[in-house]
Amino acid sequence: MSLPRDLCMGNVEEIIDRLGLTEIAGDTTPERMVLTSPMVPDGPVGALRIFDRPGVVRLVYVGLSVPMIQLDSHMMFAFTPLDSAVPHFTLDSVGNDDDFAFHLDCIPRLDLGANLDYMDHCYGPLTPIRAECQAIEGLQKANIGERQWALMSEWMIVHRASEGAFKEISTTVAAYRDHWLDLMEQGIPSALVEVTAEDLATRDKRNRDAIFNPDVDAVWSRVSQLLGEEQSEAVRLTLATQGNGVA
Repeated sequence: MSLPRDLCMGNVEEIIDRLGLTEIAGDTTPERMVLTSPMVPDGPVGALRIFDRPGVVRLVYVGLSVPMIQLDSHMMFAFTPLDSAVPHFTLDSVGNDDDFAFHLDCIPRLDLGANLDYMDHCYGPLTPIRAECQAIEGLQKANIGERQWALMSEWMIVHRASEGAFKEISTTVAAYRDHWLDLMEQGIPSALVEVTAEDLATRDKRNRDAIFNPDVDAVWSRVSQLLGEEQSEAVRLTLATQGNGVA
């Protein structure tokens, strides 16, 4: 049993089912990019998978499991179209022996500081959910850099967790996911989006370039050590560039 995998894949499957996604071949990778490591010469250590519904969402899943270093990591990003103001959705679910961690957010497509009504519409409903999660016993705030906080939303939840706490956060993840799915299905009122499709696409490219910048997130140096530079860069670029076109 893998608690991190079950948490991540359970939500991947829920999104696939509700939005009608299909697993596809990536732009430059096979349908399932098998990930290998020099540390584990006798078999794969994970996979990159892509699910898509054109003009709606593209979901990228990356799973890594290396028992010899007690790593069990499962991450998903659901990317909305380039011309959409609906936030992206992300969940990172990790286990290291008896220690767990998770990262959950709806990544804004507009500058929240300059779009109050958009912020209230997309993030206001998450406020009590986030507060309830932070009250769970056994959670400890993860130590991430200020730049990483600034690139995401103030409603991001990123914690280390005991096993008991990690099991409890599934309710929080489902609530964030369902709120995001509601935004997907209902759309963002046009009155809240006073920018062009080109503006949305330009901001998204700059934002994702920064989120997946190795100088910002030290995880990429560790991934490179595990997978090798070529595979690590392929995974990073898939996340940084995998889009759903302009609908």
